[in-house]
Formats: sequence, C-alpha cells, structure tokens
Amino acid sequence: MAIVDLFMPKMGESIMEATILKWHKKPGDSVKQDESLLDIATDKVDTEVPSVAAGTLEEILYQVNDVVPVGAVIARIKTDVEEPAKEEHHVPSPERLQPEMVSAEKPDSPYIASSSDTGYSKTNGDSSRFYSPLVLNIAGNEGIPASELERIPGTGNEGRVTKKDILQYVSNRKAGNGSIAASGGEETGRSFEAKSSAGSSDASAVNTADTADYQVSGNVEIREMDRMRKLIAEHMVRSKQTSPHVTSFSEADVTNLVLWREKEKADFETREGTKLTLTPLFIEAVVKCIKKFPLINSSLQGDKIIIRKDINIGMATALPSGSLIVPVIKNADNFNRVGLARQVNALASQARNNKLKPEDIQDGTFTLTNVGVFGSLMGTPIINQPQVAILAVGTIKKRAVVIETEQGDSIGIRQMMYLSMSYDHRIIDGSLGASFLSAVAQELEGFTA
Repeated sequence: MAIVDLFMPKMGESIMEATILKWHKKPGDSVKQDESLLDIATDKVDTEVPSVAAGTLEEILYQVNDVVPVGAVIARIKTDVEEPAKEEHHVPSPERLQPEMVSAEKPDSPYIASSSDTGYSKTNGDSSRFYSPLVLNIAGNEGIPASELERIPGTGNEGRVTKKDILQYVSNRKAGNGSIAASGGEETGRSFEAKSSAGSSDASAVNTADTADYQVSGNVEIREMDRMRKLIAEHMVRSKQTSPHVTSFSEADVTNLVLWREKEKADFETREGTKLTLTPLFIEAVVKCIKKFPLINSSLQGDKIIIRKDINIGMATALPSGSLIVPVIKNADNFNRVGLARQVNALASQARNNKLKPEDIQDGTFTLTNVGVFGSLMGTPIINQPQVAILAVGTIKKRAVVIETEQGDSIGIRQMMYLSMSYDHRIIDGSLGASFLSAVAQELEGFTA
C-alpha cells in the first residue's frame, strides 16, 4: 500500500495561503481520483480541491477554518499501488514558491521555517503572533531579529504580517525611513510605530472590529461580517494605504452607441447566441485607449514600474449576496466585439453561480466597474491592487445639451454618461490620467458599427 500526500495547491502568484471551508470526506472513506475532497477559500475565490489518487482517505491534517500555507500537506490517501522507494515529503520551501523574493544568500536564523513546520510558526515562545513561512524566510534573509519582527505592523487578517508588509518594511529599512534599527533599540522602534500609525489606523479598525467593545443603544440589528465582506474590507483599506488615489471625471455623448445597441441586440443574440450588453462596448473602447497610453496598464513594485504587455481587463461583478468579485478577460485585445460579448456573459454567469475558477480572477491589469447599473451618476472607485487605475461608468441619462456643428450650435436631447477614473498618483500624473479618460470618452462618442 502506498501513501500519497495531498498538498494545498498554489492558485496564483500572490496567493500564499488558503482557508479550509469544508471536508467532503472523512478518514476511512473511499475516494476516487479527481473526486472533490474539500472546499477551500483564498482571498480571491472559493474553489474545490480534487483527490490526486484513488484509494482511502487515511488522514486529515487540517480542520475546517484552519488557514494553511500553500504547499503544506493537508491529507494523506492510502492507495492500492505498491509503495515505491521511500521518499521524504517536504512542504515546498518559500524559495520554491516565490524565487524572486529570496536572495541567494541564506544566513542562519533561529526562526526560519523548516520543512517540518505545519501551519504558522511563532518567532518565540512568548509571542502570540503567527507568521507564514515566506515572511519568516524574508525576515531571516534580511537579518530581521524576532524582536524587530514583532513590531512590524500587519495589515493581514487579525493583524498578521503579510508579504507586502514585510517587503515594504525592508524597503523602508534600507532607505532609513524611520525603520527599526537592526539592534532593536526601543526608541527607534517607537519612532517607526509612530510614523506608521497614520497609515495603519484604518487597517487596525478593520482587523480589530470583531473584538472592539462597542456600546450600542436603540432599536438596532447587529450582523457579523461574513468572510467575503471581511476580505473586501481588508482589500479596500490596504488599497487606500498603498496608493495615493486621484480621481478624474469626464462625460461622453453615447447616443450613437446606445441607438446601435438597441437596434442590433435582438439580431445579435439570434445570430451569435449571446446577449449584447454595453459592457463589451465599454471594454472595446478601453482596450483601444490602453494601446495609446500603455502606462495605464502597469503596476508598481518598489521603485520599479512594471508595464504589462498583456491587456487583461477585470470587470467588477455584483453577486446575489451583495458582495463583489472581479473576473478577468485575459488578452482582451485579441477579441473582437462578438468575442468580448461572449467573454463578458460567460464570466458574469459563472460569477453569479459561484462557478469561477481561481485563474478566472487572476492577472488583471485594468478594471472596469459599471456603477450606472445601480442608478449612480458617477463614482470614485478604489483601485484593485496591484493595478494602478480603475474606470467607473455611470448611468446613461437623456439630457438637453449643446450640439456643436459646422452650421452652428443647437440644443438637442442626447444620451449622456459620466466617466470617472481613480489612479495611483505615484506613477500616473493628472495629465496622463485625464488624457486617458478623455480618450475613452472620445472613443465612445465616435462609436461606429
């Protein structure tokens, strides 16, 4: 009999852990290969983990609600296959998971996570904070002692230090921007904490909301935030802390676009087998403008600007629960209008039916959100990190506007729509942001079939 280990799968470049939601089998149950064994949740999406072999579920190593690092063994399956030469099974090290984050030198450190660790390791016996293997490895490589690691503010769940937190801290430490000295002096530590307090106050409010002793009175209803809402709250706070947001506004006369869609939508659905909404038309315009302004399709890593060659458009989609998710149309510039319509409808349907896969919400480079669906004229959207811009389109309303022609000005009833774009002012200045937004408005106004 051979024992096969089931590992927590890696579901994206930035995803380093997952929460176990439900086990479909218990020890002693027979399982088939590729049969769903458990449901897990990351900070991006919920998904199922299939069995890697047929046999009997021998052992479950983590329970429901446990947060498990990527690569950890979560279960063992006994198969009927003869056991091969014995091999040691190790939890993949952080070096394998994120090679770009680990330096070539690996100095000895008493708190580096070893392959025998399961879950999160403490830095010392008196600490109540837990750290992922990746965070511990980065700390060891950078020579950050346990006492200094304890004082790094965390923006993760329950105040945990995330990869982004420690990398930002290391960057500040090297630059000498009020970081804690390697010697761990108390005065330096207090200086760092004081300078960080303004930026982390909102995150602390989110992370400690469940423990705060609020005094409420009157006729009220108190609801616990569900897991999805907690994740959204955390992401929104982190985005505001990360990027200095600037929002520009414009408006577009989309009369030609609306009239064409009204005229063509019935024939389009009959001919193509999919509905024609306004969203693919908006995405089409955005893609054309990104090609003119490639810096909009970028991200920032430290002091390096990463300009993305792939144009992957995320489309914010409301779920029946009221939460929000952002499926991504990969290589949107490779699709024509029909292809975009099919992609939009398929992803929206999968989102509403909880059928999205982890890869469906990864690698977005720019996000479009339609606040007009809910009747809003305009909005000030929050950037979907690590992107640098997000475009919101408002509701389309008929208005009396001045129409300029060669024969003179006149007043007419037109279909008007406001557009607003929030962007990261660290790398996108007002001139670029406004120019891109104006270009999108002009594409929509100049729409042709």
